[in-house]
Amino acid sequence: MKKTLTALTVWAFLPLAVWADGLQSLENFMRNAQAGQAQFTQTVTAPAKDGQTARSKTSSGEFAFQRPGQFKFIYTKPFEQTIVADGKTVWLYDVDLNQVTQRKQADALGSTPAAILASAHDLSGLKKDFALKSAPDADGMQWVEATPKVADGQLKSVRVGFAGDTLAAMDILDGFGQRSVIRFNNLQVLPSLPAGSFKFEVPAGADIMQQ
Repeated sequence: MKKTLTALTVWAFLPLAVWADGLQSLENFMRNAQAGQAQFTQTVTAPAKDGQTARSKTSSGEFAFQRPGQFKFIYTKPFEQTIVADGKTVWLYDVDLNQVTQRKQADALGSTPAAILASAHDLSGLKKDFALKSAPDADGMQWVEATPKVADGQLKSVRVGFAGDTLAAMDILDGFGQRSVIRFNNLQVLPSLPAGSFKFEVPAGADIMQQ
């Protein structure tokens, strides 16, 4: 269950004009947000099977990012896990298993939600991997929809939502019909974060796996 909660990660923030549509809000965010941090809540809902009601699981924690290509998610509830991208490597640490998985960042991001919020500096860079369009307003937010240009079966679409002048949510649908909704709270946009904020050190005794 823990792998399901952390498989669709992502995220970052910028105050934006209230009149902007979702696509304009995303462009402003990508051009101007250099670093930031927030708390997040993530709800993962698996598709219903055999007539059963769809089940949802919720996790929460803290998120930070810094361009280009650095971010981390620290899951604190219900399970402790950490995901760190340092610009070269993506690290996943499972506290309960004391196990670290590492993967080259160039291979791990690509057409992923994380690429939308932490990698490209503007829409032109993002359009290399995604088809982008403004989506109808819903839930009091303006939305932009991103669809991967290369379908690999893992990610079907991502919607990014802005509430007023703040980036507020991501709605991620994977190729198996599983939906992950991430809502950000207490957003802080910063010019930079302290040196070493995205440095990952392997805990003592942890098993290391490479992908």
